[in-house]
Amino acid sequence: MGLIDNAKDAGEATAQKVGEFVDDTKERVSDAADQAEADAEVKKAEADLERAKAESEATEAKNEYKENLR
Repeated sequence: MGLIDNAKDAGEATAQKVGEFVDDTKERVSDAADQAEADAEVKKAEADLERAKAESEATEAKNEYKENLR
């Protein structure tokens, strides 16, 4: 009966390790997805900032032009 108990214990240990591996992999994938989402938000914010700077420069140029006409 010792052989059967040893095999059962080994099977349970293997199942536990596989479960831990699956959980770790799931967490890594989730972390990678979170990082990608954060990176996308940063890129969007940078693009919005560039657009705002361009609009500001365009408005400044328009105002200078109008001032020169006066």
